[in-house]
Parts: sequence; C-alpha cells; structure tokens
Amino acid sequence: MAAATIVHDTSEAVELCAPCGLYLKPITKMTISVALPQLKQPGKSISNWEVMERLKGMVQTHQFSTLRISKSTMDFIRFEGEVENKSLVKSFLACLDGKTIKLSGFSDILKVRAAEYKIDFPTRHDWDSFFRDAKDMNETLPGERPDTIHLEGLPCKWFAAKETGSEKPNEEVLIKVFQKFGEIRNVDIPMLDPYREEMTGRNFHTFSFGGHLNFEAYVQYREYAGFIEAMNALRGMKLMYKGDDGKAVACNIKVSFDSTKHLSDASIKKRQLERQKLQELEKQREEQKRKEKEAEEKQKEEERKQRELEEYERERKREEKLRKREQKQKDREVRRNKKQLEKLQAEEQRKLQEKIKLEERKLLLAQRNLQSIRLIAELLSRAKTVKLLEQEQNEEKICLQQLEERRRLQEAELKRVEEEKERALGLQRREKELREKLLNNLLSKKMDAVNQSKEETEVSQTDVLISASTVPHTVSSSCITSTSGQAVTGKLAPGSQTEVISPESVNTQCKYLNGNIHDKVHVKEGQNLHTTNSERCSDKGGSGVLTCVPASNQDQKSLSSYDQNTCKKDLHCEQDKRGTEPRRRKSHSCSSINSDESKGRRESSRHRRDVSVTI
Repeated sequence: MAAATIVHDTSEAVELCAPCGLYLKPITKMTISVALPQLKQPGKSISNWEVMERLKGMVQTHQFSTLRISKSTMDFIRFEGEVENKSLVKSFLACLDGKTIKLSGFSDILKVRAAEYKIDFPTRHDWDSFFRDAKDMNETLPGERPDTIHLEGLPCKWFAAKETGSEKPNEEVLIKVFQKFGEIRNVDIPMLDPYREEMTGRNFHTFSFGGHLNFEAYVQYREYAGFIEAMNALRGMKLMYKGDDGKAVACNIKVSFDSTKHLSDASIKKRQLERQKLQELEKQREEQKRKEKEAEEKQKEEERKQRELEEYERERKREEKLRKREQKQKDREVRRNKKQLEKLQAEEQRKLQEKIKLEERKLLLAQRNLQSIRLIAELLSRAKTVKLLEQEQNEEKICLQQLEERRRLQEAELKRVEEEKERALGLQRREKELREKLLNNLLSKKMDAVNQSKEETEVSQTDVLISASTVPHTVSSSCITSTSGQAVTGKLAPGSQTEVISPESVNTQCKYLNGNIHDKVHVKEGQNLHTTNSERCSDKGGSGVLTCVPASNQDQKSLSSYDQNTCKKDLHCEQDKRGTEPRRRKSHSCSSINSDESKGRRESSRHRRDVSVTI
C-alpha cells in the first residue's frame, strides 16, 4: 500500500470513530499520461524529473499533494497525482488534459492526457454474482454469504490500545471503529495469531513505504444491512488519523468482500484444530530443546569432570615424579657418603699398616687409632638417635590412626542412636494420632447414643429409674461420680438401658482406664477424660476398644524408657570422647530427670486427691 501522507485540509473528512481519531477522506487522485516522441539521436534520453517539474508548473494556482511515476516506457510516462480536495480535481484536469509540453533539446512537442483515477472497488453486483454462482457456499450460514469485509493496509499504530502502550492492533478497537455501520458478529486480525503464518504460509507483518507497519483484518457483520452500509461508506475513501495535536495523516486501504469463507464456523474450527496441533508441536519442540540442553549440560559436566580428573592425575604424576627424584637424590647422597666412608676406612687401614710397619711412629699410630674409635662411636650414637626418632614417629602415626578409627566408630554409633530416636518419636506421634482418632470416633458414637437415649427416656422413664436402682454398689469411685450426675438429671448412659454389665468388669475397666490416663495427663485433662470414662463403662463395645489405650500407654512408657537408655548411651559416648569434662554435669542431668519424675508423681497424686474430694 501507499505511504501515509500529511493532510492539510480536513474539511471533506467524514467521521468514522472520533474517540480513536479515525476519519474517512475521499480519494482525490488523477492519472496523467505524457506521450514521448521517438528518440532519433542515439544516447539521448528524456528526464522524468524534468517532465514532472513541467507538469507542476502547468498548475500554478494550486499544488499536488503527491505526484509520482506509476509506469515509464519508451512511448509514454504515466503519473499518479493527488490533491487536497475533491473539488480541485476538475480544475487540475482542466489545466492538464489536452495540453502540450516543450522540453529543452527536443523539437517535438509532448502531449498530456489527464483523467480522474479509476478506483478498484467491488460493487454489489460483484458479490451478489459471486455468492450466487459459487457452489460451495451456503448463504444461510455466516461467513458463506456477503457479510464479511476484508481490509488490507491498516496501520497498526492507529488501531492499538492507548492504555497498554503497545503498537500492536487491538480487536476491541477494531470493533469499536467499525460497529458504526452495524452489529459485528466476529472479527479476526491474523497477525495477532502467532501460529497463523505456519498454518497458511503467509506473512501478515507487512511494511509500507515509509516504515509504518500495516496489518489486514476481517470484519463480519451480523446483518446484511451492516455489510452494505460499510461497503458503501468505504467506497472511494481512504483512512485518515487525526492526532491530539490537530495534525492529520491519511493512507490508502484496500477494501474487498471475503470470498474465502474466512470467518465461517468450519474455517474457525479448522484454524483452532491446526492451532492446537501447532501448540502441541511447539511443546514437543520445546521439550526436545530442553532435553538437548540438559544432555549438552550433562556432557559439559562430564567433560569438566574428566578434565578435573585428568588434571588431578597429572598433578599426582608430577608429585610422584618429584618424590621419586628426591628419593633418587637421597639414595645418591647415601651411596656417596658410603663410598667416602669406605675410602676413609681404607685410608685408615693403610695408615695403620704403615704405623705397624714403622715402629718409630707407634705413638702417632695409637693417637690416630683413638681418634678413629671416637669418630665411629659418635656416628653410631647419631645413627641410634635417628632410629629412635623414626620409631617415635611410627608410634605417633599408629596412635593417630587408632584415634581416628575410634572417632569414626563413635560417630557411627551416634548416628545410629539418632536414627533410633527419630524412629521412636515417629512411632509415638503415630500412636498419639491413632489414639486421638479412636477417642474422637468413640465420643461421636456415644453422643449419637445419648441423643437416641433422650428420646427413649421420655417414653420409659419409670423403667429407667428401676434399672438405675439395680446398678451394683461395687462400681469404682470414678464410675459412680460420672453416673451419679446423669442419674440426678434423669439421663443415664445408653449401655444401661440396652443390657446389664457385670459389676466386676465395670469396676476393673474403669479403674484400669482411670489409673493409666490420670498418670499420664495433667489435672485439667484428667477431669475431662474422667467424664468420658464413665460413659465408656456403660457400653461393652466402647470398653473393648478402650482396653487398647493402656497398652499404648505401656508402649509409650517403654519408648520413654528406651529414650532414657539412648540418652544414657549418648552421655557415655560424650564422656569417652571428652575425658576431661567434669562429671558434675552428669549428676546434674540425672537430678533433673529424677526431679521431673517426682514432679509427675506429685501431679498424679494431687489429681487423685482432687477426685476423692469430688466424690
């Protein structure tokens, strides 16, 4: 499409969407043809620029908005000119049509022909005949009848949402602009769909001359009248944008009716399926890229580790080489010293033989013998000290190895003890959760039974009083307190109405439950459990389930004793590791444990006293 041009006169503009600053302006173009003479002299040519300047000079009162060459041959030059207003077209045609131009250097006269620009725009007959003759069109379905306008060359910036600050076109803005002609059923901007280019193989990001990014769009009206009104309004018009500063810019757009069923339901569904396939392919490609990247990173990591290993191996070989070199040097020194010593010994022997032979030098020979003996003694003493030092170093190494082994064993034992602690604590937590869940289930069942017993007591109140009087007096104190409150209010436990429980079993179970529970919990929690135990004593099922609770308490006690043993083991390990640590910490920890146990016993005894007082 043609580039956007600046508009100085906006008097003929028709409002399209004032909030968006969009208007429609009539196309004021004309076609000018200049016939060229035959060039007789070789190498001589006619300047198109000179012809254009002569045409501008022929219209002195007004000026062309734009004047460009549309076609140039050896026989003629065709220009396309545009003026500001539609009323100026006739005056321009009167000044140019049938006139002649005389160029410098040419004896022939150039004839000028001017005519109004013929607009390529579809008519009503075109789309009626097309949809009538098309065999694959169903005019009862939207998208397969004349209801969709295809727009090309729309500037993206003019249809962008101002709030977002983006330069991409917005479908809401497009609907707002074109709903002036009628209710819009659907719109489509292909360039907003990232998969549309792959689906159709077309490029929807088009650039016009001047650098403005243009786009194409499809607008589908719900009624045929909206389509007709829009086509009539856009015929012979170009789009004009008027900014906040008052400056206006216009550009040509191409308008046609859709003949490809672009916005039909079948086409939309087909594009959606293709888009889903492309999305899946894109996901697969991304997954493949991710796997390749991970493989590459893994390969790089392996190469890095290989390089590090090779570097470590080279360093080790270098150190080994240096160590061997030093060892060889030491061996050479030892051999050299040995040779020197042997040489000295040989010299001494020779001297001794000479001294033996020479009687006059006996005194000197004796002195030298004494000196040699002292030298040998000194060497032997030094060798002995060196040997003792080596033995001490070996003993120190052995001691260090033993200490390291003992430390590793202690760490392993500590780790094992910590794991056993964690396992025991996990078992305790699980047991506590199971007990709480069991108690909650039992309490819910008891509440349901109590609610049912309330209804039955209203009918058989006299029988309840007789059955309440037959309760044995041998029940434990805790059960009597719990049932006495219910007998006064006239509400007994549901177990007492359905069946008679033996006094011995009730007494033993209640005592067993109260004894274990009151020894483990505090006074306030013990009172709450005391009331629940009285209800449990009245039901066989409840007492049978709750008999598991003391066992769990015994398990908890055994676990606590196990924790104490593990703590003692830890203390012994710490004492072995740190021999210098004072023993008063151990006595302090033992006293704290004894004080905690005595405190728990005092609380349990205090709770029993409170229970006896309440009885």
